This record gives sequence, structure tokens and C-alpha cells, in this order.
Amino acid sequence: HESVREYGKYLPLRSTVVFGGVSINPQKIKLIKGVDILVATPGRLLDHVSQKTANLSKVDILVLDEADRMLDMGFIHDIRKIQTLLFSATFSAEIKRLADGLLHSPTLVEVGRRNTAAENVTQVIHPVDKNHKRELLSYLIGKNNWQQVLVFSRTKHGADKLVKRLLRDNIHASAIHGNKSQPQRTKALASFKQNKIQVLVATDIAARGLDIPALSHVFNFDVPTHAEDYIHRIGRTGRAGLKGHALTIAVPEEGKYLDAITRLIGKDIPKV
Repeated sequence: HESVREYGKYLPLRSTVVFGGVSINPQKIKLIKGVDILVATPGRLLDHVSQKTANLSKVDILVLDEADRMLDMGFIHDIRKIQTLLFSATFSAEIKRLADGLLHSPTLVEVGRRNTAAENVTQVIHPVDKNHKRELLSYLIGKNNWQQVLVFSRTKHGADKLVKRLLRDNIHASAIHGNKSQPQRTKALASFKQNKIQVLVATDIAARGLDIPALSHVFNFDVPTHAEDYIHRIGRTGRAGLKGHALTIAVPEEGKYLDAITRLIGKDIPKV
């Protein structure tokens, strides 16, 4: 929605955004006034439809961002009857078959080679044993004095433990994941964008769609179990033509996940 407002600044279009975890009433007021562009999460949109504060009968275009994950999550029945635009940085053969079953004579538009990581992101792997993962992360951030670092953890519990360790090492950190309320997530993300927080630790809830201008470093503290998620994670850096750095801290047990990633992106990642 920030992008809609920025790009549509000089256009006579009204827009609003609706999502869960916050009060529905201010959203109702904006919707009742009418909008040309609505940005929404599926759950909250269906709330508005059921309460008759959103009328979709006049919708011309429906866009699903992160299409592979959204179809994965069981929204198929809700979109089966609608002409749809599907967007994603990764588009597997399985998802393509699924989309072909949903859409009528779809046109495929690709702006880059499928399932490839951003060309202007340097990627390295730091092999380490399990007991020294958190130490290595703190060391690299502290030694290089990196000021804005996004770190991905596999679990919510792991993200919270990592934040505690970073704070002990005098690195200002915060976490966003599914157990955090929407206001907590919004506050943490805003603080990170304003450089009030040095490190933001996130689960894959933040891997897709998160846009942080000029973010220079992304860490995979845990190697993702799904290779496609690696592309989405490291795609948070190196955006809009800028250079970015993606570092993966890998223990021996995660070797099979690394193998899947190198097969997907079609090249080896240097080990340092």
C-alpha cells in the first residue's frame, strides 16, 4: 500500500489497506467511502465481505502476490472462479500445473530467469558447528559494525533465543514472528527501517513481500528447509539495483538443504 500511494501520488485514485490483528472499525469507515485500489490479506478481506463492508461485485482485477505460497495455504476454493494475476519470485512446475487448472488461457510473463537469486546479491556460506552459530553471528555483525541486518530463523522460539543472545552481546535486536501481535510487528519493523534497531530477527513470515530500502545484509541463521524460501529471503537485499550481501551460517546437519538450494539456483555458493 505504501507503494500504491507513492506511485499513484498524482493519479485520481483512492486506496486503502486492510489486514488482521488490528481494529476493523477504522477500516470499515474507509471502505464504506469507497476505494479504487484495495490491498488486503485474505483473512481480513473475507471478514469485510462477510460483514458487507467490502463488495467485490465490481472488481475488475484481482492480483495475488506470493502466488505459490498463497495457493499452498488453501485459498484455492476462494479464487477458483476469479480471473487472476499471479505474482511470485519463485514459480515451481507444481504451482504452474495448479495455476493452469485455475486460469483460463493464461499468459506467462517472466522478467527474469525462473527460480534464480538476484544477480547483484553476493552469497557466501559460513560452515560452523552447532554450538558456535550464535557466537559467529554476533562476531560477524560486531566486527564489521553492520548497522542494518535482517536475520532469518527457522522457528519462533529460535528467533527469541537469538535476540536474547544478541542483546547480551550488546547488539540491539528485536524479533518479528507469528506469536507477535500485529502492532508489535509493525513497531519492530518501523524501528528497524529507522535504524533504531541494528538487527531484526524474523521467521519466514517476513521473507516474502518485506521491503526495506537499502538493506545491505541478510543472514540465514538457519538454512531454510524449502529451497524456494532461500530466494525469497535473500531477495530482501540487493533491491532496486543496489548491491546486497547474503550470508548463510550452516551446520553439517543442514547439508541436504544446501544441496537443494544449489540445485534450484543452478550454481555453487562459495564457502568462507
